[in-house]
Amino acid sequence: MQMNNNIIMPGLEDVKILKVEQMDDRLALFVEMEARTHTCPRCGAKTRQIHDYRMQKIKHLKWFERLCYIFYNKRRYRCDACEKRFPEKNNFVERYKRFTKEWNQAVNVRSVQAKTFKELAQQYGTSISTVIRRFDAFAENEVGEVKELPRVIAIDEYKGDTKEGKYQLIIANGDTREPLDILPNRKGKTISQYLRKYGANVEIVIMDMSHSFKSAVRKALDHPLIIADHFHFCRYIYWALDKVRRRIQSDWNDYDRKKCKKMRYVFYKDSAKLTENERWYLDRYRGMSKELDMAYQLKEAYCEWFKQAKENGSEGMRKTKEGLNTFYQLVRDTGVQEFLRSIRTFKNWEKEILNSFMYSYSNGFLEGINNHTKVIKRNAYGFRNFKRARARILLSGSIINVGVNKRFKKKRHTTPNFLLYLN
Repeated sequence: MQMNNNIIMPGLEDVKILKVEQMDDRLALFVEMEARTHTCPRCGAKTRQIHDYRMQKIKHLKWFERLCYIFYNKRRYRCDACEKRFPEKNNFVERYKRFTKEWNQAVNVRSVQAKTFKELAQQYGTSISTVIRRFDAFAENEVGEVKELPRVIAIDEYKGDTKEGKYQLIIANGDTREPLDILPNRKGKTISQYLRKYGANVEIVIMDMSHSFKSAVRKALDHPLIIADHFHFCRYIYWALDKVRRRIQSDWNDYDRKKCKKMRYVFYKDSAKLTENERWYLDRYRGMSKELDMAYQLKEAYCEWFKQAKENGSEGMRKTKEGLNTFYQLVRDTGVQEFLRSIRTFKNWEKEILNSFMYSYSNGFLEGINNHTKVIKRNAYGFRNFKRARARILLSGSIINVGVNKRFKKKRHTTPNFLLYLN
């Protein structure tokens, strides 16, 4: 089939398409470049003398869901001055390569977006090892080492299960909320060494309530401001309430024990949002145990303090601290053991908890990144190579800024719309 040369194909703008043939489920494009004057790479002389031709087979992007190959009738030129033989220049395939630049660029970007390397290899008609090599080379250029950490960072662990360890640590920018780096493990020694090397500018660290993280940060940084994430200290109160519920309901009859377990969410739900049916169950089970009723009242008192503390903000820290001390006394007066253990944790982290109300930072966005990371890991059936897993996670958040075809930015083509979707 002869090709209409007035149609400009993306990536093949300077190529003369001689014909297109369909072979089973594949397409073959026979192309060549216009003959023109070249400069000798050895002596710099100008020449138009053609030495010979050779046919080069190159894999290209799919056309209409068919694998596409380019058969390039490649010229070699001869320099009359120094007898040097050299290939002609082209803009669609690099020397010694068997894939077009467009193919390589698409695989680079899609290797970050695809669920698995195997799926991408099947889609582009190549081997898994080829896709992995492209991804590794792409990641080497796009993902570098951190030069220095920003003023505000957030740290959290996640289960990566790589060869470097079961858990890894992710570090993110607390202001821009973008992931910065991933450490191979969560050991305090690893964290402190990393922060000493890159954390000269760090002033604020947002974290969960991990003593090892807290100790490592204090060792590495000079008087850092540590902020405890809201979720991680609030859950101690809800855990205490749940422990009381489980302990109390274990002595009830089978029906109430099972029903209370099924309706346990009514104890944690905002009391103002309870339905009439939910409130009935809540009142029933509170009435069956005085201790469970006291535990629920402590939870409600804590929620009231938390709400008031958020309203107080940085200007009402005195009121916030006084309210927390009042809550401590209320817990001591009731004597519920589970809550007494919880307020011991609160006292150990009181400074960091109060800091969370003074500064509007949290680790919520980092939990979202960790959730996305788990999805990537699950789709790929895990990553054993830590370096590859680190690159995949860091690139997945910044894929919009990588792999952009700059040639198409510089000039606009009048390519028909349907051709833009061939790739």
